[in-house]
Amino acid sequence: MSSQAQVIKTRLPSPPPALPDLLANVHAAVQELKAKDVVEIDVRGKSSVADYLVIASGTSTRHVKSIADEVVKFAKKLDVMPLGVEGEREAEWVLVDLGDVIVHVMLPRVREFYALERLWTVGDQPPEDIETADESRL
Repeated sequence: MSSQAQVIKTRLPSPPPALPDLLANVHAAVQELKAKDVVEIDVRGKSSVADYLVIASGTSTRHVKSIADEVVKFAKKLDVMPLGVEGEREAEWVLVDLGDVIVHVMLPRVREFYALERLWTVGDQPPEDIETADESRL
């Protein structure tokens, strides 16, 4: 016999909030709990999953979880229910999927190990050695 699939009840408001409003809301949430090293990465054209990634660090697992909870709380103020929240139990890396914006809250050592900023910004700027070589020719 087959069991019924679990239905996840999520909803996006109709119409959804403007992307700048959602980003501002995410930044307000992470600033509220004093997240460290907050970075916003535009991944339009690189990913069909989201338009922006917001990456922030917490000082402890409790801080990481609290920041992620605050992002969810602030999103609900815009009538946005997260499409998913992953990693809350261990709270070393918590991902909050808000549709067009995905928020990663990580411990510094986990953030350094996975290097999402480097992964998602490859090719955005010319390599430093090429710039230096061009300048030395002048």
